[in-house]
Amino acid sequence: MVEFVVTSDGSKTLYHPAIGEHYHSRHGAVQESRHVFVGMGLGHFVAQHPAQAVSVLEIGFGTGLNFLLTAEDCLARGIALDYAGVEAYPLPAATLSETGYGGYVGNALWTAFLARYTDSLAAPQNMLDGCSLEIAHCPVMEFTTEKRFDVLYFDAFAAVHQPEMWTEETLRHVCVLLKAGGVFVTYAITGHLKRTLKSFGFTIEKVPGAPGKREMLRAVKQ
Repeated sequence: MVEFVVTSDGSKTLYHPAIGEHYHSRHGAVQESRHVFVGMGLGHFVAQHPAQAVSVLEIGFGTGLNFLLTAEDCLARGIALDYAGVEAYPLPAATLSETGYGGYVGNALWTAFLARYTDSLAAPQNMLDGCSLEIAHCPVMEFTTEKRFDVLYFDAFAAVHQPEMWTEETLRHVCVLLKAGGVFVTYAITGHLKRTLKSFGFTIEKVPGAPGKREMLRAVKQ
């Protein structure tokens, strides 16, 4: 059973007792998502590759916060968004409705997300014009697709709690799904992660982390 926790920026996250970790940083759920994923990931890609459309793959869809903030940013920029998430244990729609994340995005997006979230676990859903969401309800190693993505948000629970998500095998499986020039971002940065991505042909960057973490990792596929 998950339980709500109010983080330092006033936004909520969930604590997962079975995993022993929060879904987002206790230093600020929304500010972590905006910094690590929307800013260092999506924002970096768009700055380097101005485009009318972008595709994002998220490993660990969780509460949907990263999707919501990404969609809101793309709507503001006039960029079409094709978003895919992978989540082995999707949360009930009723739980997501209690997160309060509607206070950080437009009402139309929030309403569409709550209405179509459950259906998005079975098939792609048009959230708003130019914004689609599909969530693969399966373990990450069972996820396959013909699509290739511009940005990869790696938002699994920490390696101490979910070591299988950070193995070379898992990372290779998901990194294949990035296009050349695509951006991989995660809140973590370890020697193992840097060495593994470098061995896959990525250019590695240490960039400032969200509050509570000095650094995070961004990598670009060559």
